[in-house]
Amino acid sequence: MVVKHQIEGYPAFCEFIENLKDPKGNVHVLFSGSKLETGQSWCPTCVEAKPVVEEALVQAEPDSHFVYVEVGDRAFWKDPNCPFRTDKRTSLLVLPTLLRWGQPQRLQGDQCKNPDLVEMLFQDD
Repeated sequence: MVVKHQIEGYPAFCEFIENLKDPKGNVHVLFSGSKLETGQSWCPTCVEAKPVVEEALVQAEPDSHFVYVEVGDRAFWKDPNCPFRTDKRTSLLVLPTLLRWGQPQRLQGDQCKNPDLVEMLFQDD
């Protein structure tokens, strides 16, 4: 069964990654805008992509990890110096972004709403 993690903010994300030592399976990370009081992200595309990603997650190998990262509020994200944008490990340009950690596989923006693309990303090569 896929191990799921939920993280909020850049410091918590960095701490999680530092403590993630030699996972047995792939690590997939979904970066999304943080949730509002309604329980949904401020990012409309993130709201649309989340159920697609969750449904496709069944394609991931059982010993893999899925990390849902809330990057912060809209103002924090829009700042060009947002650490999620400037960190070379993430190099985020748009939300949502779904990637395989440490690998080139990456979906951005509307691509994360495409079930076929998301399923392909979760399938082991």
